[in-house]
Amino acid sequence: MQERTDSTVRRNALVLSCAQVLGGANPAIVISLGGLVGQMLAEDKALATLPVSLYNLGVALGTVPAAMLMRRYGRRAAYMLGAAIGAVAGLLGAHGIASGVFALFCLATAIAGIYGACVQSYRFGATDGADPAFRPRAISWVMVGGLVGAVVGPQTVIWTRDAVAGMPFAGSFLGQAVLALLSIPILMMLRGTVKPAAERSGGRPLLEIVSSGRFVVAVMAGIVSFGMMSFVMTAAPIAMVACGHTVGQAALGIQWHVLAMFAPSFFTGRLINRYGKERVTMAGLVLMAVSGTVALSGLSVAHFWLSLVFLGVGWNLGFIGATAMVTDCYRPEERTKVQAFNDLLVFGSVALASFSSGKLFNAAGWETINWLLYPAVAVVLVPLLWQWGRSARGQAA
Repeated sequence: MQERTDSTVRRNALVLSCAQVLGGANPAIVISLGGLVGQMLAEDKALATLPVSLYNLGVALGTVPAAMLMRRYGRRAAYMLGAAIGAVAGLLGAHGIASGVFALFCLATAIAGIYGACVQSYRFGATDGADPAFRPRAISWVMVGGLVGAVVGPQTVIWTRDAVAGMPFAGSFLGQAVLALLSIPILMMLRGTVKPAAERSGGRPLLEIVSSGRFVVAVMAGIVSFGMMSFVMTAAPIAMVACGHTVGQAALGIQWHVLAMFAPSFFTGRLINRYGKERVTMAGLVLMAVSGTVALSGLSVAHFWLSLVFLGVGWNLGFIGATAMVTDCYRPEERTKVQAFNDLLVFGSVALASFSSGKLFNAAGWETINWLLYPAVAVVLVPLLWQWGRSARGQAA
């Protein structure tokens, strides 16, 4: 029976990794085109980046409804519905562009965020039924799918942006809809490892779980890893152009950053199994601080690119480590409500970061953006060190 369960867990991790390839293209399309379409449609050009911010808000607000569906109907049904919502978002986005209605396009990106909330849950879905040693690797497998998705999304934009004559970028959002639909037959191959009825039948109160020190540290690590990465990444292209570098150099810097975000996923799970979740998470946070140090040491193209690479690798280690830490905080019947609460906090911080980054850059500059990395990292490193030291002493005893 255990052997059968193990094979199901591995199968599900591979299925979700493949689904992540298509789902991971969703944010790449919205984020790369949202501002451009905003500039094209918005009467007030100060609102040009609103579609991207609404996408991030949609991800945060979509976590709880998605979890409720998973809890009642299971992951497969919820994920398939999420993909269908993603297809609707793509069609609505294309219609918003075709009709020239900015509000309609903004609604489409917010709905795309709900699909994004389902896609973000894939990393947790891959751990269902897995033994503790395999969970970090399962999360890494899904993140590898994100690496491919980060390539598929921009390529979709390149190949389809002029597909509809006289309507720039409408074809790209039709492409987004097609990619979401293509993920549905893949998601149909998921197999359940925890029955939805079991999740509804028991478990500790959410407040009891999330007030534990272990969960608090894990969610803090996730918030800082993802929130601060988004905070710095959003400002980086603007800062590069403001420093006299070309738009192409800024775009290439973001490309290197995205590759650095996902490429380490090939070995992050093994690092966690060898060195532990806390140590890998701490290493990721330290690398994010190193990113700030590099950025503060100069304004050349090399300084920007190198800092973005450190930021991407740091995010990968910190976020996967934090996710793995969260999986230790709940029982199988408690999984969806705890995962949803974690993601609500994490992606709420990402939405806040995307709203505030550009404004803070305009008010205080690139240096201030990077100085803020240090206190944010320190706030999490201190309790992580304490937790790791306590765990090490327990093992020694």
